[in-house]
Amino acid sequence: MAKMLMINADKCTGCHNCELACSMSHEGMFRPDATRVHVFTWEVEGFSVPMMCQHCRDAPCITVCTPAALTRDPDTGWVNLDEDKCIGCKMCVQACPFGNAIWDEKLAKVLKCDNCGGDPACAKFCPTEAIVWVDDLVATRTRKRGFAEKFKQAFSE
Repeated sequence: MAKMLMINADKCTGCHNCELACSMSHEGMFRPDATRVHVFTWEVEGFSVPMMCQHCRDAPCITVCTPAALTRDPDTGWVNLDEDKCIGCKMCVQACPFGNAIWDEKLAKVLKCDNCGGDPACAKFCPTEAIVWVDDLVATRTRKRGFAEKFKQAFSE
């Protein structure tokens, strides 16, 4: 059965362990700028939300990727980045409605969540289970889509 990352925003404490685990897993260093998950914090409101690629059904990043470096895996449904094909045009960064594809200037490459190939470090090291690795069921996907839409609306206001 396919799996997906589920965000439980009400459990996030803003500890940033997910960012550190991600950067260490992918880049071999604790460098929050080189992470594929980002924790957004609203200090006045008192809450934090971890965000990463939502692997959108109608992914705009795939549509704008001229060299076809971004493709959808037919088995998992994940949006995958082929770094060898990427030309660094940053169109995917501009197209992502959630800001989850980023350009890392130091590494000179696009960073986008790849679910760690099915063993996501962010979920493994989240002490509060704000990020969990769950079965990709209709109910969980519906919940995730609803959350993503609310987040998108909040950012566009």
